[in-house]
Amino acid sequence: MKLKLGIPKGSLQESTIKMFRKAGYSIQIDERSYYPKINDDEIECIMVRAQEMSRYVENGHMDCGLTGYDWILENNSDVVTIADLIYSKQGLNKIKWVLAVPVESKIRSVKDLEGKKIATEAVNLTRQYLKKHNVNAEVEFSWGATEVKPPELCDAIVEITETGSSLRANNLRAVDVVLESNTKFIANNEAWKNPWKRKKIENIKMLLLGALLAEEKVGLMMNVSKKELPKVLKILPALNKPTISDLSDINWVAINTVIDEKFVRELIPQLKEAGAEGIVEYALNKIII
Repeated sequence: MKLKLGIPKGSLQESTIKMFRKAGYSIQIDERSYYPKINDDEIECIMVRAQEMSRYVENGHMDCGLTGYDWILENNSDVVTIADLIYSKQGLNKIKWVLAVPVESKIRSVKDLEGKKIATEAVNLTRQYLKKHNVNAEVEFSWGATEVKPPELCDAIVEITETGSSLRANNLRAVDVVLESNTKFIANNEAWKNPWKRKKIENIKMLLLGALLAEEKVGLMMNVSKKELPKVLKILPALNKPTISDLSDINWVAINTVIDEKFVRELIPQLKEAGAEGIVEYALNKIII
């Protein structure tokens, strides 16, 4: 028996393969094939675009896969959500679908879209958004380069943004957030009922969440004299509590802990000043809690 795993092709591809690598799965892609190789004989990978993933998982062509919450809603797919994986193309962030118009446009709110034309790749999401606000507008599918279409080809767009830089570069401004979305690990309903497949999926979930948790954290090791230990512990943050081990010298201990990487630059000089020695920072692949 094999588990059919969908890997998203496109904007999520690189970050997804990196996350799997940290989780212990090496995925090798041949640009001429849609069937990547993986270092697990019990898994068969299939690569499709995130926009289509939930449909293929729902109909059983794949047992599980990774896609955005936005595309699950867009396709109205009946799938099992296994895990929220907060990462995107550019980092550990959610993405936003925003309603955007030219900077000089008189459109200031969704209500101003009555009778207007909107271009978007997420047609169903946009129609649901307009219905929620009781606005009648024409929604047309955009095959790409959506940001360049207003004002000549449409009045407004609904488009994905992470930083807003693409909107600014095309002289657009956001009017409203239509939806916040993040990557989801999803499964087919029948596959989830299969004991072997469910266990395999749950193991992948555990390792992916562990890799994600480790993404912005590092490990720290150091030696501290028992006399200075209270001072060091007072300034040392930890995931839970640091591990303290005796050394061959009964007057010294070793400390091992996990902290947010963003604190390391300020923390190491403080630890040194407090009496820590032999401080070592090391990268983490996974944190399983």
